[in-house]
Amino acid sequence: MTQQNPSGRASRRGSGGITLSDVSKLAGVSAITVSRALNTPELVTPGTREKVRLAVERTGYVPNLLAGGLASNRSRLVAALVPTIAGPVFLETIQALTEALADKGYQLMLGQSGYNNSREDALIDAIIGRRPDGIVLTGIMRSADGRRRLLASGIPIVETWDLTPTPIDMLVGFSHEQAGAATAQYLHRKGYRKPVIVTGDDRRANLRRNGFDQAWKALGGGPVPVHSVPAPTTLGSGRDALSKLLADNVGIDAVACSSDALAHGVITEAQARGMQVPGDVGVIGFGDLAFAQHAHPAITTVRIDGTGIGRQAARFIVDRAEGREVEQKIVDLGFSLIERKSA
Repeated sequence: MTQQNPSGRASRRGSGGITLSDVSKLAGVSAITVSRALNTPELVTPGTREKVRLAVERTGYVPNLLAGGLASNRSRLVAALVPTIAGPVFLETIQALTEALADKGYQLMLGQSGYNNSREDALIDAIIGRRPDGIVLTGIMRSADGRRRLLASGIPIVETWDLTPTPIDMLVGFSHEQAGAATAQYLHRKGYRKPVIVTGDDRRANLRRNGFDQAWKALGGGPVPVHSVPAPTTLGSGRDALSKLLADNVGIDAVACSSDALAHGVITEAQARGMQVPGDVGVIGFGDLAFAQHAHPAITTVRIDGTGIGRQAARFIVDRAEGREVEQKIVDLGFSLIERKSA
């Protein structure tokens, strides 16, 4: 039962929320007129629109987007899965994706899948059940069951931050193997001959490690020692990694890190031990995070166009959701090696 309180705000007995019917009673118009005023205001007179606006303002009513989505077969919601919401490396992509979708009237819902993908299938089931207008994945979907469910859903899918000739649907990213190879080639060109790799234990970091190792062998180098740390990587894990490598008497003149956070940690530990960077040891990171250019020394790193990835993913989703054909379903944005002072 709905009552009018002294302030003019509709209220409800029990725990039910404000409904369209409550708004229509307060505005003095039919429920269908309220619906038209909210969804197709051009079909309603200015006077009626104002009545409905005031009633919505008084009641605090929020339209049921799910009900509207069922009628139009559109939810205006896009889901994105990221390994972590705490790590800064994906923030640029998420920010660009959020803004580009919002410009077209879509909202973004985030899910955290973790780096070992143990929660990814469960998250995908939950997301598919809510029928978003699109799903954006970080990396390539490796689970066969997950791929089947995503294909069967009919929902536009964009895989990002990776590269494969066989995406589920659409893809925007870059080659991690090539990024690793470019890092090896850079260090070799700068005269380093005894590199080690300090890397997170996630799949994409391992791809870069493999690319580095293969390129180093092609350049005539020997086996490259590898020190793995749990993902997401931190400054602390970078310090610990260098400390352990030095304790093990591993002869090194350069450290290739799978993240800028690790590189910052390696530099910090080296300086704490009185070592010169890059004089005694060169250090290169990955990601070109905001702090990298302001570190001392500024960190040489691999720059990924996170903004470009987010914007392209949004274009893919919006085009497909609005019925437009996507001709180029794989976009390789590449990467840039940013030379600074650390290597």
